[in-house]
Amino acid sequence: MIPRQITRVLRRRLASYPAVALVGPRQSGKTTLATSFAGQYFDIEQESDRLRVDIGWERLTQGTDLVIFDEAQAWPELFTRLRGAIDRNRSGNGRFLLLGSVSPSLMTRVSESLAGRLALVELTPITASELEDPTQLRRHWLVGGFADGGIVDGARFPVWQQNYLDLLVQRDLPTWGLPAHPRATNRLVRMLASVHGQEWNASQIGRSMALSYHTVNRYLDYLEGAFLVRRLPAWHGNIRKRLVKRPKVYWRDTGLLHTLQQVANRDELLRQPWVGASWEGYVVEQILAALQHRDLPFDASCLRTSDQREIDLLVKVGAELWAIDTRLTTNPTRSHLARLDANAGLVGADRRFLVCYRSDLMDEGSRIVCDVGGILGYIGAFRSNQS
Repeated sequence: MIPRQITRVLRRRLASYPAVALVGPRQSGKTTLATSFAGQYFDIEQESDRLRVDIGWERLTQGTDLVIFDEAQAWPELFTRLRGAIDRNRSGNGRFLLLGSVSPSLMTRVSESLAGRLALVELTPITASELEDPTQLRRHWLVGGFADGGIVDGARFPVWQQNYLDLLVQRDLPTWGLPAHPRATNRLVRMLASVHGQEWNASQIGRSMALSYHTVNRYLDYLEGAFLVRRLPAWHGNIRKRLVKRPKVYWRDTGLLHTLQQVANRDELLRQPWVGASWEGYVVEQILAALQHRDLPFDASCLRTSDQREIDLLVKVGAELWAIDTRLTTNPTRSHLARLDANAGLVGADRRFLVCYRSDLMDEGSRIVCDVGGILGYIGAFRSNQS
């Protein structure tokens, strides 16, 4: 089992709240992580487990053992009953751990019944900072972060990812409430792969699918809530440039992206015209996951101006603003650095990072050139300095 860095955050939340919801995509390891804690486990999708919880409710809620409810959104009644159990003993922290694979329905139940009583923790697929094996690290960008999808056994990619997507489209997303026909959903996810790393234009996608932009945005809400895609909002501030206000959209797991784009190996990936966008999305996801693992509150956005000035990722961490650009190269040039400095200067960024595929670390204080491991190491050191 690969140790998960979010475990420390989960323990802190359990120590501070009566209930914690651990959310994340299917097969990201929520059940494995949760059952590593000493507690009583129930799979709420199973009728027999719901019956066991119902019959033993008083004993479960009045005891001191941690009680784990997997796929909690499958039983709406659970949330109302939990509210009553928590309110009878508000000082009793670390009593309930809820697991959920779909954010929209889970968050609706939480906001209706458990607001102020529960903390949220997100578990992503395995990230680069959690891998130590050099072979696993080398294939991580290609195959993505799902443990069964190729990190351990590279031969599973991309068949595992295709089966994963088929199951989501055919069964899970309709069950979770997505109103689209699976055929339309399948078309949408493939179109989203083709615009990975680009500005989100719902009207353009809608015209291609003969749908309104309102409907396309609603469908995207479901895919985002299922932790499949990320909408990175546009930065808002006062600069002497006209800002593009559309968000950018990324597939959160590059293994799924590459499967949708029918890329089966590293050589094929490097030949694609969109390989730079794939690398950009990979870096963005690794950075934001590392900030979550370190329990660092942050605001993330992207910046683009009408005259094509661009910063891939802007992150506000504490009092600092970081400007982060990505380059799929092992040899960044002076023009790359000059462009980073000029664009970061527009927003007054405190730190400027150029994240390359492989590069010797160049730390000049406010400007750092590094690879993915370098910026993840910087985030770890930053957290230690804040403690």
